Amino acid sequence: MLKKHEAAATILRIVLGATFLIHGAAKFQGGIENTVGFFESLGFPGFSAYIVALVELIGGLAMVLGVGTRVVSILFAIVLAVAVVKVKLAGGFLGNGQMAGFELDLALLAISIFLAITNKSLFALDNVIFQSKNA
Repeated sequence: MLKKHEAAATILRIVLGATFLIHGAAKFQGGIENTVGFFESLGFPGFSAYIVALVELIGGLAMVLGVGTRVVSILFAIVLAVAVVKVKLAGGFLGNGQMAGFELDLALLAISIFLAITNKSLFALDNVIFQSKNA
């Protein structure tokens, strides 16, 4: 039986995954060295840019496929929380004309937290891998 909340979670999971997958790919396509430089300018070690880019790229693909949804959602939430606090908060909710605001990051953070809590959506490989014995 189709459950509405699982269908809604599926939409959120796929959109969140695609968003991160595209952002991760863009970091590598645009030259990861640029991202490394940006991270270093914020006071982070350069290698953390690789970690974030890989979390976005691999995690995005995993999220679209529905593999490790809870773990990936938690990783996304951490990345987003750090981005809001360290980078976007100064620009305000809608931005200040020179930098983007944190409204999109906040929405993605909320979706990540929702998926980490519910961890159940349709058409996810997690449903096949972790089938319950009661199903």
